Amino acid sequence: MGLTSKFDKLKILSSHDDVSSSTSKNKVNADETVNDTDDIDELDNEGQSILMGIIAQLRPGCDLSKITLPTFILEKKSMLERITNFFQIPSILLEANKTDDDLERFVLMLKWYLASFHIAPKAVKKPLNPVLGEIFACYWDNLPGENSAYYVSEQVSHHPPKSSYFYLVPELKIRVDGVVIPKSKFLGNSSAAIMEGWGHVTLGERGDEVYIMNQPNVYCRGILFGKLKTELGDHMYVKCPKTGFEADIDFKTKGFISGTYDAIEGVIKNTKTSEVLYNISGKWNEIIDIKNANTGEKKVLFDTSLATNIKPKVRPISEQWEYESRRLWEPTLKGLSKRDHELATEEKFKVENEQRIQAKKRAELGVEFHPRLFRAAKDLEQDIKDLEYVIYKDFDLNDSSETLTNSVLNIFPILPGQKLHDNFDMPGFKKQEQTD
Repeated sequence: MGLTSKFDKLKILSSHDDVSSSTSKNKVNADETVNDTDDIDELDNEGQSILMGIIAQLRPGCDLSKITLPTFILEKKSMLERITNFFQIPSILLEANKTDDDLERFVLMLKWYLASFHIAPKAVKKPLNPVLGEIFACYWDNLPGENSAYYVSEQVSHHPPKSSYFYLVPELKIRVDGVVIPKSKFLGNSSAAIMEGWGHVTLGERGDEVYIMNQPNVYCRGILFGKLKTELGDHMYVKCPKTGFEADIDFKTKGFISGTYDAIEGVIKNTKTSEVLYNISGKWNEIIDIKNANTGEKKVLFDTSLATNIKPKVRPISEQWEYESRRLWEPTLKGLSKRDHELATEEKFKVENEQRIQAKKRAELGVEFHPRLFRAAKDLEQDIKDLEYVIYKDFDLNDSSETLTNSVLNIFPILPGQKLHDNFDMPGFKKQEQTD
């Protein structure tokens, strides 16, 4: 199909009914066996025209967050859950935590972080945009060394979208705080998710040693013509202020004529001396190499084909709060699982329309939204200012593992059988004030 004929189709895809009926062409029988629909790229010529119909009204540089994208490009999880990809290869993080040498520990922290980016659908998919106040909580009770980990996250802002999260391994005093702020832009034949926001990893057993890191940006190529392809691009940094080590990793996007997909190049340096210690190269979704800048020795840092992911566990849907991710989006996810995009679109609309109703009520009453689990970082908290929001409860990593475990489980129901606390609806900053 030529590009001209694709644009001709835009005229008949301008109404909601037309989009819905065209989308239903992607529907298959519920009895069809599909291993994982997130790995199925359903953008044939008809499907791509649907996407074109939506972006026909856009202009380069405009904000995509206000545009409803077709459900056939949606992953079966919310962004709040997708963040847990960073914690699905915990063995490297735990190895770093027990490594005494500062430089070796930094290399392992970089390895752990880089290892997570290959965990993604094989097809071009994006996670669901969380609604304001949405929460996702999960746990791991099968980490190496019989350790456990707990994770809670909340959508603390809708415009712009901001997802705050907190992760804790109580036995090893490992804490992670972060915020993900994806800002979408339409760039012509591509869309970009500019991934603002930072993560802080604190190793309590290392004197509260902190690692500060951001994310590469995400580009979706071939929206109007050509094959759809997701790329990671631009610079990602990992910094350790205590030791002075810093990594600058350049995620390279393929050029029009030359280059290759998924390549990375970078360095690890000592910012105190400006000395380059290691060179990083390879592909973020295949093999990543590390080369000693002094000796020239090169070896594999991480091979994604050998990775073993440990997925998080959640409470049964029947026990979940109505705005927990998997319960909130359950009807939509069922539609996506069956590749019934007409159903998924209808159910997604119900969730988003309820959010519009709630926003209108707040506006009429002059009431501002305040997160339940996170509080805004204070002006004097310079060390965490870039996180914008942090978990409301104070954690002292010098406390016992039992105390830390009880503290995180008191934030929100994470384990099966737990119930919401009476003060759950109280804003996070109010609950923090009560504990001061």
